[in-house]
Amino acid sequence: MSRKTMRYDDHFAAVLEALATRGLLLGTSGEDGRPNLMTIGWGTLGTVWGKPLWVVLVRPSRHSFAAVERSGCFTVNVPPPSLAAACELCGTRSGREVDKFAACGLTVEKAVAVDAPAVAECPIVYECRTVHSNDVDPRRLSKEIAATAYPRGDHHRIYWGEIVAAREVPDAARILGG
Repeated sequence: MSRKTMRYDDHFAAVLEALATRGLLLGTSGEDGRPNLMTIGWGTLGTVWGKPLWVVLVRPSRHSFAAVERSGCFTVNVPPPSLAAACELCGTRSGREVDKFAACGLTVEKAVAVDAPAVAECPIVYECRTVHSNDVDPRRLSKEIAATAYPRGDHHRIYWGEIVAAREVPDAARILGG
């Protein structure tokens, strides 16, 4: 299905609902060019420095971490409810051990503006170029969040990705609704 350009804040409520419930799929490419996906449940969509941004968190232990560090880009793919099982698999298995696209029956779609894979079955795709990153500083983190999110001390790197392309399929709102 062909995609058209959309405003980054179109479907804002539906995108954040998907993030909070089933998660979104972060697309990266390894040094060997192999596409990978990682489910993200934490992030935010908005404007910083006058630019539309996705702010996403990736732990250094994750396979996707090295890919984002190397390439400086990623995609954020918004799955419909029918892909909840794919989000579960992509959030519990490592791309070091399994081809997540193949395991989930998903199709790699070439991004138009970055060197990272998109997911053809996702009605909305954001293509992002990293403009800043910083590490979670445990000394500045609230005790509550430190205890619940980082009991093992495996703190995230936060990537601030400028949205250089935002694209949707026809009927994206209907597809995301159920």
